Amino acid sequence: MKQLSRYAGVGIVATAAHYALMALAIEAGHWPAWLASGAGALLGAQVAFWGNRHFTFGHRGAWWPAWCRFHATAGAGALLGMLLVDGGVRAGIHYLLAQAAATVLVMLATFATNRVWAFRRG
Repeated sequence: MKQLSRYAGVGIVATAAHYALMALAIEAGHWPAWLASGAGALLGAQVAFWGNRHFTFGHRGAWWPAWCRFHATAGAGALLGMLLVDGGVRAGIHYLLAQAAATVLVMLATFATNRVWAFRRG
């Protein structure tokens, strides 16, 4: 539970970066919501990697292999999030509500994957 709480805390900061870039890209840049969601996810992933490496999992191994595994997980999560946002928008849901639902689902899936694979001990 402690790790999940820390993961969620880091996720709040990373998600703020994600949403800020996404909203800016949509509102000022007129990007489609799915593309802006992906760009925001890439920024959020960088924030999340460093926060989770140090604060959540206390990972002391080589950072490069963990970064690669984390970003493979984040990439899969971003694709899932993009699909969920696109489906929500097509169903008539506001993009922020669709993104909020996607965020919760993707967080649970990526926590499990990062815990056992990206930041594994050993």
